[in-house]
Amino acid sequence: MPTKKAWVLAVDMGYGHQRAAHALLLLAKGGKAISANSYPGIPATDRKIWDTARSFYETISRFKKVPVVGDLVFALFDKFQEIQEFYPETHGIEFPTMQLKQVYGLMKKRDWGKHLIEKLNKEPSPLVTTFSTVAFMAEHWGYQGDIWLVITDTDVARAWAPLRPNMTRIRYCASTEVAAQRLERYGVPHHHIFQTGFPLPEELTLNAKEDLKRRVASLDPSLRYRKLYQELVKSYLGRVSFKTETAPLSLTFAVGGAGAQKDLASSIVKSLEHDMRDGRVQLNLVAGTRKETAAYFKELSPLANVIFAKTMEEYFHEFHKTLRKTDILWTKPSELVFYAALGIPLILASPIGSQEVRNREWVLKVGAGIDQLDPKFTHQWLFDFWENGNFAEAAMQGFVEMERGGAENITKLVLSP
Repeated sequence: MPTKKAWVLAVDMGYGHQRAAHALLLLAKGGKAISANSYPGIPATDRKIWDTARSFYETISRFKKVPVVGDLVFALFDKFQEIQEFYPETHGIEFPTMQLKQVYGLMKKRDWGKHLIEKLNKEPSPLVTTFSTVAFMAEHWGYQGDIWLVITDTDVARAWAPLRPNMTRIRYCASTEVAAQRLERYGVPHHHIFQTGFPLPEELTLNAKEDLKRRVASLDPSLRYRKLYQELVKSYLGRVSFKTETAPLSLTFAVGGAGAQKDLASSIVKSLEHDMRDGRVQLNLVAGTRKETAAYFKELSPLANVIFAKTMEEYFHEFHKTLRKTDILWTKPSELVFYAALGIPLILASPIGSQEVRNREWVLKVGAGIDQLDPKFTHQWLFDFWENGNFAEAAMQGFVEMERGGAENITKLVLSP
C-alpha cells in the first residue's frame, strides 16, 4: 500500500467514472474518492449545474427508447460527443465542441468548480480524476499539484481535451493505444500521455488467473477449446481440469447507470425461464444502486438473483463477488468492456452513444466478446455458443490480449518523484 497519497475524484454520473475511481482507492487519501458534484460543502450553484447535467444525460439515455423521436433526439445529443473515424488523420484536427465551450463558459461566468479546487489547494497532493471536467476545473483554477486524468473508454472524443490542448499541463492515463493516439491528434503533448490501461479492482485482478481456470472448464462443456488450444491454456493458466462441469452456467446481466436497457432483461428472463427452472443456468440481474430497477427485476422472475445495494461502495463489493462466480457477462459496451481482461467473456448489447460504439468495435477486434443475437431466442444461441467453446475462446482472448494492471500502472505514475 503506497504511503504517499493523492486526491481521487469522480462524479455521480453513471457508473463508469466511479468504477474507475473505486479501483484507485488504495491511492486515495482517506481511502475514499471525492464526488466532485456532491462533496460536503459544495456551493448550491455548483450543485445545481451538476444536477442539471446529470438529469439531462439520464433523461436523454432513457428517452432513446421512445419510437422514432427518441433515436432522433439522442442522435442530436450524441453529435456533441461524437468520436470521428480514426482515419484519415485529419480527423484529429478538431475545434473545441460546443459542449466543451459551455464547460469553460460556466467556469468563467459562474465560478463553477472554484470552491472545490480552492479546498483541495489547501493540501495540494497529486489530483487524479476520472472525469474530464474536473481536470479542466483544476487547471483553470490553478491547482498547485499535478493533475491526472484517467480515460474511461477505449477511445476519446474531443471533449476530453481542453480548449488549448497544446498548452495543457494535464497528464493523461490512456486506457488503450488508440486513446493515446487520439489525444495526441487532438493536440495534447506526447509527453503528457501515458498508456496505462483501465484501472481494475485489485480484488479481481489478484484472483483472475484462478477464476479463469474454473471458468474455462465451465465454458467448454464439450472440451473442444481445451483440446484444440491446450498448450496456450497451459502456458497462461497452468494445469486446467479436463472434467465436464455440472454446475449451472452463470450468466450476469448488467444495465447502465441510467437504467436505459433494463427492458432487455425481460426478454432474457422469458427466454431462459425453463433453463433456470431446470438448473441449467443461473441468471444474475445487476440493478446497481437503482431501487426501481431492482424492483422491476424482482418482478420478472423469483429464480433470478438480483444484485442491488443502497450505496455505491456496497454495490461494487457485491458486484465483484458476483463477477468472480460469473461465467458470462452480458452488458452494453460501457467501461465494463475492460473487465474482459479478467477472463470474463462478454455478450454485447446495443451501444448507446458514440463512445460505446468504439468500445464495441475494440472488444470485438480483441475477440473477447460477441454481439447479442435476438434476446427472445437466448435459450437457443446462448447454449450453441457455449457448446462450441466460443465463450471459452473469448475468455482466453480477453485474458491474454488485454491489460489488467491499469490501477498499479497509474499508482506508480502518480506517485513517481
